[in-house]
Amino acid sequence: MSITEWPEEERPREKLLSRGAQALTDAELLAIFLRTGVSGKSAVDLARDLLAELGGLKGLFGADEKGFCRLKGLGKAKYAQLQAMLALSRRYLEEEIKDRDLLTSPETTRAYLKAQLYHHAREVFACVFLDNRHRVIRCEELFQGTIDGANVHPREVVRRALELHASAVIFAHNHPSGVTEASQADLRITQRLKDALALVEVRVLDHFIVGEGDAASLAEQGLL
Repeated sequence: MSITEWPEEERPREKLLSRGAQALTDAELLAIFLRTGVSGKSAVDLARDLLAELGGLKGLFGADEKGFCRLKGLGKAKYAQLQAMLALSRRYLEEEIKDRDLLTSPETTRAYLKAQLYHHAREVFACVFLDNRHRVIRCEELFQGTIDGANVHPREVVRRALELHASAVIFAHNHPSGVTEASQADLRITQRLKDALALVEVRVLDHFIVGEGDAASLAEQGLL
């Protein structure tokens, strides 16, 4: 049955307009983005199939073009639209944290780092460089791979902090497993980075671990 034949209050677009986006499931929100289904499937059915095929939102956001286009009815145009939507979301959050003291807006910082790192299929280590008023200078993804002493190089972080005239930094990396608990390797490299940056008077304010729908703060846990 086509969505246009559904009761009006059950149609995703009408439901969003009357009750807000929070009332919709992931599949219903995705259906609004897809706009149309395929023969024998409504846009909601297609959205459910896509989320199941790719392993949920994380898989959807991290899918390459080939993976996204595997399902009937999805092509390069839809993939390009999705990438544009994700880029706009990240840029919106980047604007939100610009010129702010990040210590006074921890939830915005969390949302921004989650948007930056959540979709990666492998571990990525990022650094937010801050000025002396804790405003963002730049956020950069510096290293990829397992986050341990062999792959995260303190000298490179120190060099970049000096180049950007940073006074403080916030670290973040993702756990593709979805678990946000800090490993011993996470704690060791955080301490090594903290010690190295202290030599050039750059403060480490926090280290976030991005997992399945969450970002854990080492500072809040007393582990920094």
